Amino acid sequence: MTWRHARRSTDGHAQRKTAEGDAPAARRRRRPAHPAVRASAMVTAFAGTVLFGVVLARLTLEPSAASAALVHGNVRPGASIRAYLDGTSTTEAVRQLGGNLLLGLPFGVLLPVLLPPARGLLRVGAVTACLMTLVELVQGALVTGRVFDIDDVILNTAGALLGYLLIGLRLGRAVHPRRRHWWTRRAAEPGDT
Repeated sequence: MTWRHARRSTDGHAQRKTAEGDAPAARRRRRPAHPAVRASAMVTAFAGTVLFGVVLARLTLEPSAASAALVHGNVRPGASIRAYLDGTSTTEAVRQLGGNLLLGLPFGVLLPVLLPPARGLLRVGAVTACLMTLVELVQGALVTGRVFDIDDVILNTAGALLGYLLIGLRLGRAVHPRRRHWWTRRAAEPGDT
């Protein structure tokens, strides 16, 4: 039996199996939401993004002249986290670390709805890390009393990944239809040799 013949026979077997009894798989694939629901979700997500942008700017880009002498930049991953866990009270550590996690959470929820190509755990993480690095750089270079801290970027990205896993994944799938990847489309093409 040649490779081409074996491939055709397995393709035929897969087609017969799908036609015979793979109805549960077809039922599991959800249809995209109604266009009005999708449009409403997109508008709500856009409004949420604008609101989140305002809050983010207020939290990160407001000058803090009183703390100018107290803050120090950090480019070593984990150094600030360790300092909060070892050198401050539990309340302050939870406030700082939890606040940075919560600050990243909206990225994981809003990105899959606003930017369907950004769906996926790695993509959400990469987009969040890039945006938060930019915010930290601007904050460190232009805002009095603020400095660049790589741990803030790490915590924000972790928060975005958490938001994506908890809400964003399902919300993105509900609003936008699932994509067929190039490798599944290619395997499904008839006459492929």
